[in-house]
Amino acid sequence: MSQQISHQYVTVVRKGRVTVVTLNRPEVMNALHTDAHNELHDVFNAFAADPEQWVAIITGAGDRAFSAGNDLKWQAAGGKRGWNTSGFAGLTARFDCDKPIIAAVNGVAMGGGFETALACDLIIAAENATFALPEPRVGLAALAGGLHRLPRQIGLKHAMGMILTGRHVSAREGFELGFVNEVVPKGEALQAAERWAALICQNSPMSIRASKQTITRGMKVSLEQAIAEQREYPAVQAMVASQDYIEGPKAFAEKRPPRWQGK
Repeated sequence: MSQQISHQYVTVVRKGRVTVVTLNRPEVMNALHTDAHNELHDVFNAFAADPEQWVAIITGAGDRAFSAGNDLKWQAAGGKRGWNTSGFAGLTARFDCDKPIIAAVNGVAMGGGFETALACDLIIAAENATFALPEPRVGLAALAGGLHRLPRQIGLKHAMGMILTGRHVSAREGFELGFVNEVVPKGEALQAAERWAALICQNSPMSIRASKQTITRGMKVSLEQAIAEQREYPAVQAMVASQDYIEGPKAFAEKRPPRWQGK
């Protein structure tokens, strides 16, 4: 059963445990402006707070673009650029969401659009998708996280090669570089992302959140410190105290599918 919620600049569909967020400005290749950022801030706040929603997918309307990034024409016409505390698209500065978020990149992902995808946990790309941080070509810099996330995800030299030239990278090269998880035929990015989401939802959401939080927090410190401190992380403690922590081994012993409660 699905539920659709329409906003002015995005569409939200809840399909069971999965929230699908579609950037809905195809006339400008889903480029984003201040009002769109604020909508996405609220949308992802609602997702993070809803215990019934376990995974989110973000994609773009139409078949041309995931997002062309910042709406430069709107800005040049006098629009006041800005976004909320959660950053570009409500995601690039959202560091406290332990639920998985998947980018289904169905076309162009440029500048802030690419930064939005990099802020997600997985990137599923259609074969016609292209990625770039072209900000230097228009006198800007990728300051919504791209300059920091890309080197961390693919290594310094590869990232420098993309950032300093502003060159476009295909979905296939993105897979080879390591920031794309899967490349699928044109038009199938969302379907593939939903398949990944379904696989994630087969697992305990408490375990998934504990795992994501442990990874993100652990990468900020040394390996020794991360291992020593991991059992003190809030999501890990919540997992250990949950009904899912009991249900998983019980279902395994009884040779049946687990019935996850997410608490």
